Amino acid sequence: MTLLSHPSSAGMALIEKYFSDFTPVQRQQLQHLDSLYREWNEKINVISRKDIDALYEKHVLHSLSIAATFSFAAGSSVLDLGTGGGFPGIPLAIYFPAVRFHLVDSIAKKLKVVEAIAEQLGLQNVTVQHTRVEEIKGKQVDYVVSRAVAPLGDLWRWSKPLLRTRSSVEGNNAPTGLICLKGGDLAAEIQQSGTRPHSVDIHTLFREEFFREKYLLYVQR
Repeated sequence: MTLLSHPSSAGMALIEKYFSDFTPVQRQQLQHLDSLYREWNEKINVISRKDIDALYEKHVLHSLSIAATFSFAAGSSVLDLGTGGGFPGIPLAIYFPAVRFHLVDSIAKKLKVVEAIAEQLGLQNVTVQHTRVEEIKGKQVDYVVSRAVAPLGDLWRWSKPLLRTRSSVEGNNAPTGLICLKGGDLAAEIQQSGTRPHSVDIHTLFREEFFREKYLLYVQR
């Protein structure tokens, strides 16, 4: 077996095709994702069995499309709504170590995995909360991120009360808002949401076939 045929090595080659400025710690954390998710997936199914071999393309790189578009300044706060197995929150927390990430989900067993992986990676900037997002009170963040857990209208309704009217720090390249990853024909969903999001075609960022008809939507607060 050659080095590049190992899943984490091949995965890192894909990530570093588009991102080249990782510190040794970040590179080690990213490489470690493969073994951690495989180990935990044997106990608690947080990633589809058929997708685990494509972890870096379908989950890590997909999550990092946000980092390819948005620059979160040090000290910013981001809430990952419906984080599931930790996406996009965990890859983003690796990429932005000086940004605080709060990962929220209503399914406790998934959060158990997310919390353990964050701890095993040594991520000091990740907290988790087992709750429904509409039940969160008294928390304000600079951004909400999410990956296709609900229609855009619902995501915006849940996110808006949590978003500061303006960022708590200087240096962010976009005003506070909701950033979500979506796929397919979104025209009807956007119309029904009552929002006017800025849309980024992820396939223009990453040329792999998987990213065709994958979009990043941003709704400003």
